Amino acid sequence: MQALDEDLHTDPAQALPELADLLQQMLGDSGYALDDPVAREGEDREVVAEYLAARETADRLERNDTVDPGDIGAAITGLRALFSHIVEERSAH
Repeated sequence: MQALDEDLHTDPAQALPELADLLQQMLGDSGYALDDPVAREGEDREVVAEYLAARETADRLERNDTVDPGDIGAAITGLRALFSHIVEERSAH
């Protein structure tokens, strides 16, 4: 995350897909089933929904679609919150 932090400030549209990839790996390592439709309905639905919304924005950027800067900012904010959540969850164990 530290390596991406500067890029998120200087070129958020370029850094967002990398941040989404990092969070995908972290969520998977933490046991979140991102591809499981049941996870979208269960206890972890907020976490999964936040990630999927940010991933969609990142995917749109990777396809060179036009993306509103506010959507990019919201995705980054959401992924940063998930990062903090995962770090806190891991330190609690």
